[in-house]
Amino acid sequence: MKTFLIIVGILALVFIIAQVVMAQSNSNIEKYPYDVVKQYEGFEIRKYEARNFSYVSMPKADYKTNSSQGFRMLAGYIFGGNEKEQKIAMTSPVAMDMNEGDSMQMMFMIPAEYNIEDLPNPNNNQVKFKTEPAKLVAAIEFGGWSDDEKIAENKSKLETLLNEAGIEHNGNFSYLGYNPPYELINRRNEVIVELKANQF
Repeated sequence: MKTFLIIVGILALVFIIAQVVMAQSNSNIEKYPYDVVKQYEGFEIRKYEARNFSYVSMPKADYKTNSSQGFRMLAGYIFGGNEKEQKIAMTSPVAMDMNEGDSMQMMFMIPAEYNIEDLPNPNNNQVKFKTEPAKLVAAIEFGGWSDDEKIAENKSKLETLLNEAGIEHNGNFSYLGYNPPYELINRRNEVIVELKANQF
């Protein structure tokens, strides 16, 4: 019994160390830059800079299906699936739109060192590029593993909080995921929505 407990303790320690190392590695990834304009109880207002993104469009399905398919295509491009077999650094967060309709998009931010015209052509013609303009958004954060229910719950909660605060949005919601699948603790997820102009 004592030997078993020692083994369990060692495995637990190795797991904790591995998660800390991975969290530190993830903290060094380039993030989508923003400034917090105002903090409210339960959410905040942010101003995002204009940035370039790679993206894929897919038929709308459940979160697990879309996140898996979209990530595979975009990761394939930055891990060398392009005409130059060039590797491009991963960024954070991964964004998925939540708009009405039969299709959805997943996006990876392009590192700031690249212009769109300088990027190698993707091997997969579903991978495309665009510039997202600077924008003002409201954001709500939640932890753990994401699924359709949690995302919908936080979208509804954010809508309620915005209505109570008298803040108008344009209905363009997105989900942001910050952690790789192998990171099991301190997971960060957000739902954001673009706000109508001239409110802040």
